[in-house]
Amino acid sequence: MSSESGIPRYSVAELNQAIGSLLERGFAPRFLLEATVSRPQLKKGHLWLTLVDEQASISAVVWASQRERLSYQPSEGDGVIVVGKLNFWAARANLCVQVLDVRPALSAVLRQFERVCGLLEPEGLLAAERKRPLPAMPKAVALLTSVPSSALADMLRTARERWPETRLHVVPIPVQGPVVAQIRSRLEEVIAAASTLGLEAIVLARGGGSREDLAVFDDEQLARDLAACPIPVVTGLGHEDDTTVADLVADYRAATPTAAIVALLPDRATLRMGLQQKRSMLRQVLHHRLQQERGQQEHRRQRLLQLHPQALLDRQRERLRHRLELLKALSPQHMLERGYALVRGNDGRVLRSTNNLNPGDAIHLELVDGKIDAVVEQVQQQR
Repeated sequence: MSSESGIPRYSVAELNQAIGSLLERGFAPRFLLEATVSRPQLKKGHLWLTLVDEQASISAVVWASQRERLSYQPSEGDGVIVVGKLNFWAARANLCVQVLDVRPALSAVLRQFERVCGLLEPEGLLAAERKRPLPAMPKAVALLTSVPSSALADMLRTARERWPETRLHVVPIPVQGPVVAQIRSRLEEVIAAASTLGLEAIVLARGGGSREDLAVFDDEQLARDLAACPIPVVTGLGHEDDTTVADLVADYRAATPTAAIVALLPDRATLRMGLQQKRSMLRQVLHHRLQQERGQQEHRRQRLLQLHPQALLDRQRERLRHRLELLKALSPQHMLERGYALVRGNDGRVLRSTNNLNPGDAIHLELVDGKIDAVVEQVQQQR
């Protein structure tokens, strides 16, 4: 209503109703609000809290019916992202945010991550030295993941392609919201049955999602369960850039669920190629060894032939023949046959020089077919 001066005049109820109408017309029916939780209180099943940032605050409420459906219950100091709408009570001009959904903000998730790491690191649970090697060709593996899910489908397909001989035991687990107790329970069941099932490794996997969605894997007790697991644990949680506490305590952290299977199972195509190469190398080695053995056998055979009595006798005869030929070539008889004569003095000694030989001396000549007696008439010496 208007006054005579043109200034609007309201009753309290009218003013409050006008404010409520203005808010309804001018504000989105739903919005996202990033804030920090302050002073959360439960009253008659309803969760009352204050949402604050560095400059302002506003009251908020999660009605009991809605609180029961939330997957995450905020605590004091938690950074949160709220899906909400404005509630305005005209009777008291009271304004608050009605929370329709809430999830932890990244800052809260990282703070929880750092807190748990700070507890586990002094105990050596994050140390690289305690991590065990993965089995080379596991006969059985347990897959703890959401069922059904694209992550599971990818892991099963990859396992069939790489190494179908491994038995995969799929263990369904919830992966969203406050489900730590359920995950720990299923993990405990798997560990208890590991010996019976012949399990050699456990894969804890979750596909995609934001880092906030992976907050369940930052739980301290879950991390301790994984660290105490008697068989190797492989994690494949979220994306390549995401790292949770579970990743840090696991024996092997894979970037994705599919990468976890790749790390755990051998690739039969690669192994087949390797075996073919080894077979080829073995054939070459055997061929080379056989050639060596054949060469050695031939050498031994030739050696035996050389040591045969007949061969020894033949060689001895050949040596004797050579010696006889040499003796014959060096004998005076051979020289005589070539036309030379052997000259002896009167005393019977062979004359090798004209020295001491004078005219009138008697000499004796030996030819190939007889002897000649002669007298020296003249001695001519070479100068």
